[in-house]
Amino acid sequence: MDFWNLAVKIIFLSQTTTGILGNFFLLLHYLFYCTEHALKPTDLILMHLVASNVLIVLSKGMPYTLADFGLKNFLNDFRCRLILYIQRVGRSVSISTTCLLSVFQAISISNRESYCENQKLKAAKYIGCSISSLWVMSISINFIFFVYILVKRNSKNTTRNRDYKYCSTGGGDDINAILYTALVVCPEIFFSVLIAWSSDSMIVILYRHKQRVQHIHSCPVSSKNSPESQATKKILVLVCTFLAFYTLSSVLQGCIALLYNHSWWLVNVTRFTSLCFPSFGHFVLMSHYSFMPRFSLIWIWNKIS
Repeated sequence: MDFWNLAVKIIFLSQTTTGILGNFFLLLHYLFYCTEHALKPTDLILMHLVASNVLIVLSKGMPYTLADFGLKNFLNDFRCRLILYIQRVGRSVSISTTCLLSVFQAISISNRESYCENQKLKAAKYIGCSISSLWVMSISINFIFFVYILVKRNSKNTTRNRDYKYCSTGGGDDINAILYTALVVCPEIFFSVLIAWSSDSMIVILYRHKQRVQHIHSCPVSSKNSPESQATKKILVLVCTFLAFYTLSSVLQGCIALLYNHSWWLVNVTRFTSLCFPSFGHFVLMSHYSFMPRFSLIWIWNKIS
């Protein structure tokens, strides 16, 4: 067991370090490089997706890593709930921005003939408003839940304590569970359904477009080499990766919530899967920009210095 404990420490340290460095690097790329040019709507969405991933890794990965290396229960009740609040905001923004990205790309490729430059400028404006609304909604909804559990923390009608290794909090009552389901779980399920629908729509649209192009032998650019098709495929990879890890993480977290005796393996696998997309999703995003590995690090360093 000592060997496995050491292995888990190394895995989570590597995962957290990779998540922090990768997401911060990508965020710096957007903030310094892309701000000199007009950001595409998809780039604007991806920038906020990266920002939400940074919140998740910092508020979840770092405390767990510190606890693994011996710094246990170093947060009091208020700070513990504040960290959980930040985690939930990051998770809500992550799933809602991924949904926005998927739906926007599905609409874009379905109207490729009429999607002129004028409409792209309008879309960028609407995308900015939509992202701001998603942040406000996530912060507000989770703040309501956060205030409620702070008010009810001294209530006697609570269940067992939840131990997060870096802190522990009292369980909630029935109203707490109803609030969490209504304000947090239901919107996440709705966004997940939208992601699945828009992803299926993109796959169908790309397939039909490929079938049409095969009958046009004189077409100089195939759908395989089309920049729009390439971007759509990469967004599909990102969205499917998110949906796979999100679904697996949700199922495992549900098992932990229902079971009283948690297996050591179940807890650690759940922690690992919940941090997989925030920690490794930036690799999919970096592959979207072929010039980044070669030039971006030097460019950002010159900007900072």
